[in-house]
Amino acid sequence: MEMPMEGVEKSTILVVDDTPDNLALMMDLLKDTYKVRLANSGERALKMLVGSPPPDLILLDIMMPGMDGYEVCQRLKSNPVTRDIPVVFLTAKTEVEDEKRGLEIGAVDYLTKPVSPPIVLARIKIHLALKAHADFLRDKSDFLENEVTRRTREVMAIQDVTILAMASLAETRDSDTGNHIRRTQFYVKALAEHLRNHPRFAASLNESTIQMLFKSAPLHDIGKVGIPDRILLKPGRFDAHEFEVMKTHTTLGRDAIAHAEKQLGMQVDFLSMAKEIALSHQEKWDGTGYPQGLAGDAIPMSARLMAVADVYDALISRRVYKEGMPHAQAVGIIAQGRGSHFDPDIADAFVALRDEFYAIAQRFADSDDDLAQKKATQERLGDT
Repeated sequence: MEMPMEGVEKSTILVVDDTPDNLALMMDLLKDTYKVRLANSGERALKMLVGSPPPDLILLDIMMPGMDGYEVCQRLKSNPVTRDIPVVFLTAKTEVEDEKRGLEIGAVDYLTKPVSPPIVLARIKIHLALKAHADFLRDKSDFLENEVTRRTREVMAIQDVTILAMASLAETRDSDTGNHIRRTQFYVKALAEHLRNHPRFAASLNESTIQMLFKSAPLHDIGKVGIPDRILLKPGRFDAHEFEVMKTHTTLGRDAIAHAEKQLGMQVDFLSMAKEIALSHQEKWDGTGYPQGLAGDAIPMSARLMAVADVYDALISRRVYKEGMPHAQAVGIIAQGRGSHFDPDIADAFVALRDEFYAIAQRFADSDDDLAQKKATQERLGDT
């Protein structure tokens, strides 16, 4: 008889049989090598498995009063807690059809009585080794899946923080506060989710695209980093030359993102969308916008969504040099721009969502402290 290795915990075998002599025989055969648990019925076996560590293998008789071995096996295999325990039928039923049925319902082996002790021990050893290997692979797979999930979550968090940090860098030099970034993110997402079943947008606006829009939106004004302070911080209207310089923030933003993408050495979907938004969010539906004078559907969808979000937020937001416009008045201006400044269907979606836009604006409203901090930052920048 094989002796257990020193220091290695014994495997546990559950023997299920209604005959006391058979239980005693199996106990004598297995006790020196394994931990042995005994059950004299199928019902008793299933009760023993509730709330206790599962055995490593089950030796199961078929012909028992009440619940037979086939039903016990089926219940074991239907329970996620016990389905991976190998079941070996140990029975007096010798017909091929009986063996076929036993294997079909999930048993790993089928041994007939009277038992041959060396064969029983050899089969148990084989199935315990196979189970140990399967458990190792399953645990390794679960570990790798969890590790991939953790690493992906970590990379996404770093990515999001980096995006917001880049966007905030631009906002520190502009009249907008940091909450402008959050508001426009949620405006764009609301518009996209509303339009995802619209005939013009359904093919493009899936869940993945909407998430990319949300992630890309904060970079729409990243190009303002390259605009001189004397123009960017000017409280009044720009003269013609200043406006031409200001308009370059679109191409500066696109080029900055493109440079980062080139340094990365690979194309990233959300950065491609960010380039579209940065370059084209000042385009107008009728072709009178900048920098390229695009019109209609030639303007990327992402930029058309951002145009509505950005203009609405600019209208309602307080700045260090102006009070915000009332929500209803801003809604009217967006509606008037339908088909001229804005994509008609996106403008209609905005009007339908006007209450949700107002709620977002209130949720991320600028406080007096935000404005005071922005004013102090601009004054410091203006002194340098």
